[in-house]
Amino acid sequence: MPDFRQRVHRGETFVIAGERFGIGSSREMSPAGLKAIAEEAGLEIVVVCGDGVGDIFRRNALNLGLHVVQSRAASEDAQEGDVLTFDSKTRRLTNETRGKSYDPVPLTPIEETIRRSGGIIAVGRREFAESLERMPRVEWPDRKTASTMSSTEQIVWAHRVDKDAEVRPGGTLRVWCDLLPASDGTAPFTIHTFNQITGGDTIYPRQAAIANDHFVFSGRNADDKQTGIGRDFATLHEIHKPYYATPGDGIFHFYFPEQGLVVPGSFIPGADSHSRAYGAYGAVGTGVGSTQLGFGWSTGYIYFTPAKRRRVVFSGKLRPWVSGKDVVLALLRRWGKAQAQGMSVEFVDAERQLPIPYRNTVANMMAEAEAQNGIFAPDEITFDWYTRKGISDLPYPRLEPGREVAWDIDETLDLAELVPFIAKPFAPGNAFPADEVAQEKLAFDKAFIGSCTNGGYDDLLEAALVIRAGRERGFEKAPRTFVIFPGSGGVKRDIEHPEPRLNGESIADVLRSVGAEIRESWCGPCFGQGPDALKKGEIAITSFNRNWQNRMGVGGLGYLASPAVVASSALLGYMAGPTALGIEWNPERFDVSI
Repeated sequence: MPDFRQRVHRGETFVIAGERFGIGSSREMSPAGLKAIAEEAGLEIVVVCGDGVGDIFRRNALNLGLHVVQSRAASEDAQEGDVLTFDSKTRRLTNETRGKSYDPVPLTPIEETIRRSGGIIAVGRREFAESLERMPRVEWPDRKTASTMSSTEQIVWAHRVDKDAEVRPGGTLRVWCDLLPASDGTAPFTIHTFNQITGGDTIYPRQAAIANDHFVFSGRNADDKQTGIGRDFATLHEIHKPYYATPGDGIFHFYFPEQGLVVPGSFIPGADSHSRAYGAYGAVGTGVGSTQLGFGWSTGYIYFTPAKRRRVVFSGKLRPWVSGKDVVLALLRRWGKAQAQGMSVEFVDAERQLPIPYRNTVANMMAEAEAQNGIFAPDEITFDWYTRKGISDLPYPRLEPGREVAWDIDETLDLAELVPFIAKPFAPGNAFPADEVAQEKLAFDKAFIGSCTNGGYDDLLEAALVIRAGRERGFEKAPRTFVIFPGSGGVKRDIEHPEPRLNGESIADVLRSVGAEIRESWCGPCFGQGPDALKKGEIAITSFNRNWQNRMGVGGLGYLASPAVVASSALLGYMAGPTALGIEWNPERFDVSI
């Protein structure tokens, strides 16, 4: 809307946003920009939306003092030209033209306090001095108390600041944080919030971590300036590795778990929507905005409102070529437009067959599912992963969901019914069986494997095994651009080593043998940045997590699939799974979970 500023300045201060407004991003720029445009003319803007507003956007707006009114009826009734009024004390909205008034979805009492205070910075200043006197205490519930709690609720209960606070869906409370990570994209606003609350250099930022993974290899001076803000802050406060990841160290959803900073039982809000990935490790990982994170750096805790409880039990045995990406695409496909409805999702791997890389993909993409978080309670698969990383001194006890939890939704996904999928634009849930898509012979310009969703060693091994088998069948070169983005610098180094399952070749050598290029570890093309971003009219098949409109580049089209499907497509020149290469499934050869 090119005349948006002019319209707001002449008094058109109500934005009718509809359903699912603000879904996805953890960035403060959207609510901050809306608020600032109105303030230029001494006005206040009000966003009117349906029930399904993006949770991170809603909290960012609350923290910044932007009015967001959730009322489906008001949103549906409003027409262009209607005159609306808003009572900021009661939050009641009135459509004067139609003679109707609306009471929006209420805030929790603590959220209402934040709103009346003018935002999270004012609350932070008020609580800062007291927070310096508090020492974090993590105390786990007894068996009886835990019996009615999900894994997420047990972790939140243990991390309560106020030990008499009730943990229940819809109740806001203060929660101690084990780690508060930001990227170079979200760190500047986090630093601003921290400085506004604390005065800048009065304390060491609590549980702070910064990873340079978003704007590091774009070649633009403006991006260097942005990363410089976090670099200078880290220098000032002497934040070093592994809490400060330099360019190329990795995407923070991969890097921080690798470094042992994410552990089972921990509570980790991150200033990136894909912080939900930490649920793969038995932690509560949830996406927050920079203001929320800056408040946490200042006090050591955040305000958190537990969501309704949803359980998904994975039963049945995985079929050939089906991996974690196919599991989550199938789940999003089933959930449809409603997706996870903002709930906290508990995953149960009933057959103990989903390795950590598969779980990472599933938990990570709870961002696209619009869930508050997704978690696999730690089990032998989890602890074996830490043991193989050389991490044995884990701080928290084992936990599992209680046997008497009142799940708001309880469902089962039979993995034996799943096949490899390809998600077409413009939603990850718009998924179709890869063999069906293969019949369409959909061509593409680029094939990408990697990102925080599928950039681990096992993910790239999965692709290399398909490539090697394809070479044996005469597919010796990828006819289109083929690029790899390792999840971390450690993965990038590891894939250069000989791999026994590739007869001593390295993963990198196998991928390069068909023309693949291996880039530095960063987020780049996943969100339309850098030289590999899609140009107008270009099409890519990727192992990324989002294929929304313009996500991978303005005017580009993105398709989503597993590393195995992207690899086979790269060799074929059209979108299809490994069976289209004539490869027969052999678990001893191709199953990376073994």
